[in-house]
Amino acid sequence: MTPADQNPQRKSSTGTEPQVTTAAGHQSETRDPAESSAALKRPIDPTQPRFDLRFFVRTGLQMLGLFLALVGAIATLGAAQRLGWIGGTAAGPSGAGTETAGQVYTCPMHPWIRQPSEGRCPICAMELVPATSDSGELDEFAVTISPAARRLANIQTAEASRRPVWRTVETVGSLAIDESRMATIAAYIDGRIERLFADYTGVEVSEGDHLAVIYSPQLYEAQVDYRQSRKTLEEMGPGIQDFVRENQQRMVENSQQMLTELGLTDTQIAEVEKSSEPKSRLTIYAPIGGTVTEKLTVEGEYVSAGQPIYRIANLTTIWLMLELYPEDAAQIRYGQRVEAEVQSLPSELLHGRVAFVDPVVDPKTRTVGVRVELLNGDRRLRPGDYASARIRIPIGVDGDVYDGELAGKWISPMHPQIMSSEPGDCPICGMALVPTSRYGYSDKPVKRPVALVVPRDAVLMAGHNSVVYVETEPGRFEIRPVVLGPILRDSAVVLHGIKAGEQVATSGNFLIDSQMQLAGKPSLIDPVRALERPEKPGPYAPDHIHVEPLAGDAGRQLEMLYRSYFKVQGSLASDKQPADNDIRGLADAAAWLAATDTLTPNIVQLAEALVEQSAELTGTDLEAARERFKPISRSILELAATARGDAADKPFLHFYCPMVKEGGGDWLQSDDPLANPYFGSKMLRCGELVHELPKSGHLEGDREEPVRR
Repeated sequence: MTPADQNPQRKSSTGTEPQVTTAAGHQSETRDPAESSAALKRPIDPTQPRFDLRFFVRTGLQMLGLFLALVGAIATLGAAQRLGWIGGTAAGPSGAGTETAGQVYTCPMHPWIRQPSEGRCPICAMELVPATSDSGELDEFAVTISPAARRLANIQTAEASRRPVWRTVETVGSLAIDESRMATIAAYIDGRIERLFADYTGVEVSEGDHLAVIYSPQLYEAQVDYRQSRKTLEEMGPGIQDFVRENQQRMVENSQQMLTELGLTDTQIAEVEKSSEPKSRLTIYAPIGGTVTEKLTVEGEYVSAGQPIYRIANLTTIWLMLELYPEDAAQIRYGQRVEAEVQSLPSELLHGRVAFVDPVVDPKTRTVGVRVELLNGDRRLRPGDYASARIRIPIGVDGDVYDGELAGKWISPMHPQIMSSEPGDCPICGMALVPTSRYGYSDKPVKRPVALVVPRDAVLMAGHNSVVYVETEPGRFEIRPVVLGPILRDSAVVLHGIKAGEQVATSGNFLIDSQMQLAGKPSLIDPVRALERPEKPGPYAPDHIHVEPLAGDAGRQLEMLYRSYFKVQGSLASDKQPADNDIRGLADAAAWLAATDTLTPNIVQLAEALVEQSAELTGTDLEAARERFKPISRSILELAATARGDAADKPFLHFYCPMVKEGGGDWLQSDDPLANPYFGSKMLRCGELVHELPKSGHLEGDREEPVRR
C-alpha cells in the first residue's frame, strides 16, 4: 500500500496534489520525497536559460525613467531661480541670517572678516553689513553708506570753514641772567685784600656801596707823585717861564690820570687833594646795584691788576632762553608777546617780549635760539629755573600785525620792555628809541587773515599724502586729496583740495576708508589713484580774492584797462569783431601797468601777460577772437581779484559758461544781464553767475558755489 492509499484525504477530487498553507501565510507545493530525489538525479539541460531576461529589462527601464525625472527637476529649478520665479535664500545653520548669491558681508570694524551670509562678526559681535554699499552705482572715487551702517559706525561730519587761526608754539626753556645787566668788580692795582664788605654770595648791594678795601704801595706812590706835582705847580711864581709852567701842568694832569687808571673815582681824587697825607688803601665801590652772584677772593689774599673780585647781576629783568625749530622761529618778530609759566610759580602767568632771535641755526640741535625778556622787580624769578612758554602766531600773516600795547609807541632796540609814547633814549643801554612800526607793528587795527580749517580728526595721512572724506550728498562720501598747511592741536589748515562749507567726515572715516578698500577704490592705502583723478571742468577760481584799492595814476589806468576789456566783451557778445581802438586801449593800459615799479610783482606779471594776449586779437576773425578771449578773461579775472582803482563805483560780476570747449569759459561784466561773448546770439544767456567781485576787501560771505541765473 502506498502512502497515498494510507491517507486518502491528501488527494483531491481532481486528482492533483493538495496545497499546504505555511505559517507565513504563503502557499507552497508539497512534493513527494521520492519525486524530489528523482529530480535531483536528473541531468541539467544546458539549453534552458538560468535567469529571467524580462525582469532585468523592466528594472533597467524603471531606473532610467527615475534618473531622467530627477535631472529634469534640477534643470527646472535652476531655470526658475535664474528667471527670478523663486528665491535663492535658505536659512543658515544658526538661523541668524540669509545667504544671497554673489553677496559678501563684512564687519564695519574688521573689514578682513568676509562671509557669504548675514550674521555677526566673530571678533566684536557687530552685525555684518554688505561688503560694498554702492548699490551697483559705478562711482570710482566715492562710497555710499546706508543710514543703518552710519549709525553703527558713528560717522559724524563737520563743516570746513574759513576763520582767523592762531598757531600756538609751545616750548620749554630756562631762566638766565640778563647779560646786559652784569658787572665784574676787578682789582685795578696789585695789592692785598684787606676788607671785604660783601662777604658772601647772594648779598644785595646798591649802586655806590663800598665792597672792598685793597692795600697797595703802588697806590701810595701814585698819590705822592700827584700831590708833589700839584704842590710844585702851586709854588711857581709869576716869573717862571710859560713853557716850564705848561710842562708842570701836564705832569699834574698825568699824575691825576694815573690815579684814575688805578681805580680812584673823582670823589676819591678830590679827597686826596684835600687830605694832608697820601693813602695806601683803596676802597672799591659798586658800579651797579644788584645781587652778588660770585665772590672770587677772600680777605688777606693778594690780587693782581685785573683779577676779578666780585660778579654782580641786576635781576630786575631776567632772560628766558628758548629753542625753537627754524620754521617756527621764522614767524617770530622782535617785541612779540610771550606767555610763560615758571616751574616754581605754577599758578602765575608771566608776560614777556622777544628780545632777540638768533640769526644762525645751531648745527647740532638744528634749532634757533630765542631770548625773551621778563620783568623781575620783586626778585621772585631765579636764574636756572625752568619755564614753559607759549607764543601765538597768526596763520597767514604776510604784513603788519596789530598789538595794542605797541601801537604808536617807541621801543628800545635792546630792551623790548622799555617803551615810550615819545622818542628818547633807553634808560638802560642809552640807545635811541625806535618806532615799533620798524618791527612790523601797525598803528591801527588790521584785519586778521583767515584760513580754511577742518577738524584735525578729519585728516587721514599716509606718508606724504593726506586725504579727507567729503559728504557731497547724504550718505555719499568722496575721497579728496588735500594739501595741508600748519597742523594745529585740534584743527588743520587746508591749502588746496576742498572748499569752505563742505562737510568732512570726522568720526568713522576709517570705516569709510575700509569700504573703499573692499570695493577696490582709491583709499588711504593707495591714495595716488585719487591724486591722479582728472578735475571736473568748472568756473575758474583765483587762489585768493582780496581786492586792494590803487590810488593815483595806477588806479586810473587799471580802471581804463577794465573798461577796454568790457568793450571787447560786449563786441563779442554782439557777434562783432572787437574794434582796434578797444584792443589798443587794453594793450596800452596793460603796458603802462607793467612798466610801473610801485605795483606788486603779481600785478606786473598779469599786466605783461595781457599785453601779449591782447596783441593776438588784432587781425583775427570772430571765431578766432572768441578763442583768444578766453586767456584774456583769465588774466582779467585774476587782476580783478587782486586790485581795483580807488575810484571804482561798482563790483564786477564773474560769469561762467560750461558749454565752451576745453573746460568752459569765464568772463567778467560790469552789470547785468548776462551776455555770453563765446556764443553771442546763438546762446546769449547761456551761463551762470559765479561771484560778485568786491570793489575792495575780501569776498563777502566767501561763497564758493556758483549761483544759477
